[in-house]
Amino acid sequence: MSQTLNIIKVGGGVVEDAASLARLLEQFAAMPERKVLVHGGGRLATSVAASLGIESRMVGGRRITDEKMLQVVTMVYGGLLNKNIVAGLQAKGLKAIGLTGADGDVIRSHKRPPIALPKRGNGEGALDDGTEQTVDFGFVGDVDKVNAQFLSELIEGGLVPVFAPLTHDGNGHILNTNADTIASSVACALAGHYDVTLTFCFEKAGVLRDADDESSVIPLVNEEQFQRLMAEGVISGGMIPKMENAFDALHRGVRQVIITHSDNIDGSRGTSIK
Repeated sequence: MSQTLNIIKVGGGVVEDAASLARLLEQFAAMPERKVLVHGGGRLATSVAASLGIESRMVGGRRITDEKMLQVVTMVYGGLLNKNIVAGLQAKGLKAIGLTGADGDVIRSHKRPPIALPKRGNGEGALDDGTEQTVDFGFVGDVDKVNAQFLSELIEGGLVPVFAPLTHDGNGHILNTNADTIASSVACALAGHYDVTLTFCFEKAGVLRDADDESSVIPLVNEEQFQRLMAEGVISGGMIPKMENAFDALHRGVRQVIITHSDNIDGSRGTSIK
């Protein structure tokens, strides 16, 4: 029987708040099984960029990463946030090790080519006007491969990997990579070694039928329901790629995917993806 592995992905809104982060680290440290933590940090990157006079540009909720912004996200994700989390876990008695995809060549990716997206008529959130715009996201990486053997050796050696949302292309370039995608890719790669549960944690109680009502958690969502809820507008924005990553993980061998509040990383509450 495979050993259990918990992969916890936590959003930037949690790790950037001292009280939320403290609760998360307490719960994460108490989890008895083998585990991996993946974190975001977009809000802090935007704040640091602003303090340096660097404009943050977003298209469809995704960050444009030019050379200056790449320097910011590398410092914030791979440095400030990652090392603070690692230090916090060390204080809880865990042998945490901070990683980007470049460390040990653990996650390699390619630079995303320019892609066509629906053009917004009146700014973010407006209805599509029927035309498309070609968007170059800059130094953004789409994952090609994860070195599962290397990761499993770290885990079996008693280490707890803590991933920042950065990868590399093998040619000396760091690439900004969506943290949900990293978590899903790592979970899929390790599904051949472990019985993997992937948990996406953020500031909401789960997938909500009413975004303003924390009690409206939808306890279970399958792919048919997902399509219907998108058509109804219940699931929208950043939740869509999160759900897509969840279903992709299930198709590729991950046993269970949960979307829940960061205070419930044990999966006892929230939305189960089937």
